[in-house]
Amino acid sequence: MTKAAKIKVQHWRGHVVIALLVMMFLALVGRVLSLQVLDTGRGVDFLKKQGDMRMLRTAELPAYRGLITDRRGEPLAVSTPVISLWANPKVLATSERLPELAEALDLSAEDLEERLARYAGRQFMYLRRHLVPDRARDVLALKISGVRAEREYRRFYPAGEVAAQLVGMTNVDGAGVAGLELAYDEWLRGHPGKKRYIKDLHGDAVRDIGVIEPVRPGRNLQLSIDLRLQYLLHRELSRAVTVTGAEAGVIVTIDSGTGEVLASASYPDFNPNNRSTVTMSQTRNRAVTDVFEPGSTMKPLTLVAALESGRYETSTLIDTSPGRIRVGRKVLPDPRNYGEISLSRVVEKSSQVGITKVALDIGHEPIWDVFNRFGFGQSTATGFPGESAGLLPQRPRWRPIEQVTLAFGYGLTATPLQLARAYAVFANGGMLPELSLLRREAVDVRSERVVDARIAADVRGVLHEVTGDQGTARKARVPGYQVGGKTGTVHKVGAGGYLDDQYVALFVGMAPIEDPRFVTVVVLDRPKGDSYGGGAAAAPVFARVTAETLRLMGVAPTLAPPTEMLAATVVGGDA
Repeated sequence: MTKAAKIKVQHWRGHVVIALLVMMFLALVGRVLSLQVLDTGRGVDFLKKQGDMRMLRTAELPAYRGLITDRRGEPLAVSTPVISLWANPKVLATSERLPELAEALDLSAEDLEERLARYAGRQFMYLRRHLVPDRARDVLALKISGVRAEREYRRFYPAGEVAAQLVGMTNVDGAGVAGLELAYDEWLRGHPGKKRYIKDLHGDAVRDIGVIEPVRPGRNLQLSIDLRLQYLLHRELSRAVTVTGAEAGVIVTIDSGTGEVLASASYPDFNPNNRSTVTMSQTRNRAVTDVFEPGSTMKPLTLVAALESGRYETSTLIDTSPGRIRVGRKVLPDPRNYGEISLSRVVEKSSQVGITKVALDIGHEPIWDVFNRFGFGQSTATGFPGESAGLLPQRPRWRPIEQVTLAFGYGLTATPLQLARAYAVFANGGMLPELSLLRREAVDVRSERVVDARIAADVRGVLHEVTGDQGTARKARVPGYQVGGKTGTVHKVGAGGYLDDQYVALFVGMAPIEDPRFVTVVVLDRPKGDSYGGGAAAAPVFARVTAETLRLMGVAPTLAPPTEMLAATVVGGDA
């Protein structure tokens, strides 16, 4: 090849190289334009999206849980703002400031290191939940890498153990787990919002973009409870348990006209603000969940069946001699031989013999029907979690002893709230009220007639006599007022049958008897000593509760104080 030809080939190669370089440059410029200027699928929007994924975050805004108040607006459950501290274990584990952080959190360095080890491999762990804001700020002020904070709400219960079993409680995440907090969780909890923010390379928020979904706070809940009465019932129940040595107890007061539950106290109790030693038995609202055989407190309902039969009046005489009666192989005694007494006096003296003769005469069907109409064996429909319906037995064949024991309150079970509702029928002129744990207006009151008003009035008169000089509930009397009610003393059931030395003491009463508004049930489980009966253990509790209830509710006395009370007042004044 000649020298000229070689020069020509080299010149051609030079042009190719230059062309390739120009093309590469143009491709590079085009790529830059595509990524940073042109709006293409993998251009500006793509890079912006990728950047946002790395720097833009969405945070949840906690919702304020609704307030729970009593009927007068007094707070029973409120939510207070708190700060929870968390960290990325992968980041925090490499920090040289762990001892300093542990000290600020009131932990030992070993405990903190152990927790970090348990969460190794994860990107999130709580350091401390629900700190007061000032305390959390002190920890954050240390500026330890990897420690973050989030705002939350903590539930606080101003009444503490006084209303704990009724109001219930929430868990650490703010969800209702017991009581009305659980029953109305959806109503109370609200819905959290969302906001966007920009984070830096350390994960810290540097700028809020704005709220993208607003917070919807929970709705408030107003209960039928009167906190003043709630404190009263809690105090008197604690006193009664101490005096009688009972293992458990319940007091519940309802408004017979509206069906509202005005107060409900259970023992044992617990403090929902400090749950370190709480047991499940302490959290039970025994007025709604616990059942027992109501015993002699059912005799007024048997009286209703007798009056409805048309074969008896309250003045009808019944021969209870010789003070005992045999039914099958069972002998049922009275404390003594009452002889020939009226049907009213049978209930007043709580005569087993008299009630047995009535039950055998009219049969179990009308008695069972009255119990059923008065709501036994049925839920009270309050909506309280774990509410029991009790048991009203239905048998294809009834032995004579089963007919009789049903008539005086054995063989069936009921809750204290069911018993209160049943007695509200007598107080309410024969109307069975629909119960409510929420405050209701007069227009919302619903009730159903279950017995004639005249019969309800007759039974109410008998219940008043039970608290008279000849009745079993003399200790239930309230100075200045006329009241009525019925005692009950029920043997506890053990593995081998009824126990001879363990009882449930009961009293159900109403006041004032002229126009009853308040019905109160007192139940003491396993009282000790000689004063274990309903008249000795439970009736005095009713008297103290009712006296204070009538005063708080502004009900004027209808009777003059007893002479001995006036004398005591005069002596006290002179002193």
